[in-house]
Amino acid sequence: MIDKLIDAIIRKQNPTCVGLDTDFSYLPDEMREGMATFEGVAEAIIEFNMNIIDKVCDIVPAVKVQVAYYEQYGFEGLRAFDYTVNYAKGRGMYVIADCKRNDIGSTAKCYSTAYLGKTDINGKKMNAFPADMLTVNGYLGTDGIKPFVDDCKQNDKGIFVLVKTSNPSSGELQNLKLESGEYVYEKMGALVESWGKDCVGKYGYSDVGAVVGATHPEEAANIRSKFKNVFFLIPGYGAQGGNAGMIKSCFDSRGLGGIVNNSRGIICAYKKPEYSGMDYAEAARAACIDMQEDLVSVLGKIGR
Repeated sequence: MIDKLIDAIIRKQNPTCVGLDTDFSYLPDEMREGMATFEGVAEAIIEFNMNIIDKVCDIVPAVKVQVAYYEQYGFEGLRAFDYTVNYAKGRGMYVIADCKRNDIGSTAKCYSTAYLGKTDINGKKMNAFPADMLTVNGYLGTDGIKPFVDDCKQNDKGIFVLVKTSNPSSGELQNLKLESGEYVYEKMGALVESWGKDCVGKYGYSDVGAVVGATHPEEAANIRSKFKNVFFLIPGYGAQGGNAGMIKSCFDSRGLGGIVNNSRGIICAYKKPEYSGMDYAEAARAACIDMQEDLVSVLGKIGR
């Protein structure tokens, strides 16, 4: 799976991932007016997401769909999540389900089946939420990650394990030092590399990747230098304060090694003065083009 994603990044010269973390409040006033049911909210979010996907699918390789934004609207919200995942795939985009799942082994297997595998019902195997990749939490250890890795191998999927997250307080745990002298995030990075050692593709990156925040460039540079086969999902660009200069260290000399997520900076771009006069989908496309130019100005030609 990681080779397919990298192929798309090279083809489009764009390591951008559009974060469809779609809160109802992000929608234009006219789409929210008079709304009073979860069903209505779900329909409005589906329409919003579809229009953005249609506008960016030719220039952006992937979307990240954060399930929490959909769960808050109950069953209907999950219907919107499912529709969004399937619609983006139908438009040729790679889909990262941002769910940060994990538990003990047997429960982790159920989570993995839901997003990366197939559910067996009387011998008929069906996809529940057919994502291409899934974010997971590795802090339960190897037995909690193995089911996801197994599904990556069997079903040509990928995962991104939390290693160094973009939130301000991530250092409270992730930057603690162990008796070995390693930071916790370094130990997690080493585990991620070991979990993915049998899933390395033609570009030298594994289907078992890492979430590494743009807002912590020193740690990102450290992780990249130590774990050269680990592909990064990079949150924190845009609204959280990350910029192209801060994420350069996440990439290798070919301009490969990561995909950069931007959520509010794209789906709420229509609210910004620089995109005044555009509707939300047009503004999202313009923001994607601006982000691509910003990233390429630092990375150079991707895949060189």
